[in-house]
Amino acid sequence: MRGMVLSLRGQTFTEAAQALGSSNARIIFAHMIPNAMAPIIVDATLSLAGFIITEAALSFLGFGIQDPIPTWGNMLASTQQHMFFKPWLPLIPGFPIFLCSLAFNFIGDGLRDALDPRLKL
Repeated sequence: MRGMVLSLRGQTFTEAAQALGSSNARIIFAHMIPNAMAPIIVDATLSLAGFIITEAALSFLGFGIQDPIPTWGNMLASTQQHMFFKPWLPLIPGFPIFLCSLAFNFIGDGLRDALDPRLKL
């Protein structure tokens, strides 16, 4: 984020706003924040997949949400005792974890393509 704001600070539109006498608050709220929101939104959607996998891993190891509440990690942990007899059983909670993570990555990639002004040239 800091790098994005530093690169926006050197752009010609911020120099033009300073030359016209705009205050620092006006430059920040009218130019910096709207131009920096797209990378923030994209980073948030791409980070959601990591958060989902982290929660599932912590619940699988027993450090996350405890057993009565159904989470994907708890479901994976409960299938662990049946893996030798039914080896497809871990796929039932594992496949939705994969699909949800992949969906959030595709959403983030699509938002990056839609919101990045440099890709529209």
